[in-house]
Amino acid sequence: MNLHNATLTVSAVSPKQYPKTGLMEFAFAGRSNVGKSSMINKLLNRKSLARVSGTPGKTVTINFYNIDDKIYLVDLPGYGYAQRSKTEVEKWGKMMEDYLANREQLVQTILLVDSRHKPTRDDITMADWIRHYHDNLIVIATKMDKLKKKEIEPNLQRIWETLEMGEDDILVPFSTQDDEGKFTVWDMIEMMRAGELFPYQPSEDENNEQ
Repeated sequence: MNLHNATLTVSAVSPKQYPKTGLMEFAFAGRSNVGKSSMINKLLNRKSLARVSGTPGKTVTINFYNIDDKIYLVDLPGYGYAQRSKTEVEKWGKMMEDYLANREQLVQTILLVDSRHKPTRDDITMADWIRHYHDNLIVIATKMDKLKKKEIEPNLQRIWETLEMGEDDILVPFSTQDDEGKFTVWDMIEMMRAGELFPYQPSEDENNEQ
């Protein structure tokens, strides 16, 4: 894939706005301010394709990034932002569940957690959702550069145990300050595209779209 050929196709607030190309989609979920936008920019060697905000809860849309007309990277709206109203939280939940349950092009949802902290109750809930819809769990531990060397292994172990990860699950340490995790994530995406990791079966309708 030519990573230079990457564009934000749409910031969707309803399924009617989702791309209709039939391309495989790889979605990223996580708490507000966990670093999803920064990670996407790092993966694509860009500084500001994905808008990074210091304000938690800023992203309330589902953002679809077209990568060389081969795949979409999908930035899901962050969860766990305390200042959102009950109505906003309910809207977020419906949007997320509709996408995870009904989006046939979705190959895998990948969970991002902050490596500095124990996964929250919301992180555990999202991990359970991912297992329900995908069977397997891929977790990216962000902000690894902010850990001291002696904290790395204990913190990764804490994430693994808190999310009750198993032998078929994958935990990837990731840093935007260097290339840690970047090539691992791309390798996983390429393997999933090829059906070598968590095999993907497109629907008959989707094949017709392509």
